[in-house]
Amino acid sequence: MQFEVETRDPECAARTGRLTLPHGVVETPVFMPVGTQASVKALSQEDLEAIGAQIILGNAYHLYLRPGTETLEAAGGIHRFMQWNRPILTDSGGFQVFSLAEMNKVTREGVTFQSHLDGSRHLFTPEKAIDVQTSIGADIMMCFDECTSYPVPRDKAEESMRMTLTWAEACKRRWLERDPERQALFGIVQGSVYLDLRAECATALAEMDFPGYAIGGVSVGESKEEMVSVVEATAPRLPEAKPRYLMGVGPPEDILEAIERGVDMFDCVMPTRNARNGGLFTSQGRLNIKNAQYARDFRPIDPDCDCPVCRTYSRAYLAHLYRAGEILALRLNTLHNLFFMLQFLARTRDAVRAGRFRAFKRTFLQAYSSRECGIA
Repeated sequence: MQFEVETRDPECAARTGRLTLPHGVVETPVFMPVGTQASVKALSQEDLEAIGAQIILGNAYHLYLRPGTETLEAAGGIHRFMQWNRPILTDSGGFQVFSLAEMNKVTREGVTFQSHLDGSRHLFTPEKAIDVQTSIGADIMMCFDECTSYPVPRDKAEESMRMTLTWAEACKRRWLERDPERQALFGIVQGSVYLDLRAECATALAEMDFPGYAIGGVSVGESKEEMVSVVEATAPRLPEAKPRYLMGVGPPEDILEAIERGVDMFDCVMPTRNARNGGLFTSQGRLNIKNAQYARDFRPIDPDCDCPVCRTYSRAYLAHLYRAGEILALRLNTLHNLFFMLQFLARTRDAVRAGRFRAFKRTFLQAYSSRECGIA
């Protein structure tokens, strides 16, 4: 893996870069659609290529359980298995330690969890997390970490952060024993909303010299102000020459705050999950296609959008599909939302290259935040 910072905005820490991976080059800042189980819900790989997805995300926990690492190895890795020839990043399963907490037991050795599929029990250690991700074959792997809930007492946050550092050391040792040239490994900063813990964790991980770094443990219930404070306290302590990834953050307004503070990579299920529930993004805010006002609205979702959905279909048709329970509604809504996110990041990159990021941010947010129900 190679990463090169190409341009820096003169007014803030926003930057553009080129991330060169075994399956292609990724221009940053970048949004990664989430394909948890080797599939971005409702879309094909051809759809993703057509709308310009540069890299997608999979999840080691889910892929380990189904289809299993033996199947993925037999297929020649996840890229061949799902016929996606662009880069892939896999999360280690640390977030599932948090989200499925009632089915897990955490010790310093690792996490014993009960499968949500069949009730079988499994032990994930840091070494196991690396072994699983090596079998999956993604371009970027993540260290095994513990994501704490919010709110969490300081002593618990500190204990979790120190365990995350111990696990990071173990992950790096196992990664170096495997094939570090084929797959990059990112360390993950934890520490909840305690900024001194975040700073300590970031500094310790930077000394371990990972190819890249992530800020984890956000979007778990904290306020937007707390999330921004965490990024502000963490990003400057991560190496300037390495990519920085803010995990699980997807609202455009949050992405802009993080880019302004030097973050390069993002992922979130929000665009696809909202789409499946009738929530659509527009240049002037969010639109709920379930609302009765769209039943005879024959305009596109967003007149300023050039996606295949807005070029072809009306709000009225999409509202009909959703109310009728047609599968096509999920596909078209998802296609539009991901196109919106990918184009939003492309426009952001252009603004940074032109040295006008803050002006772009102001203009975007003035329009995007003006309404909750879209364009009048």
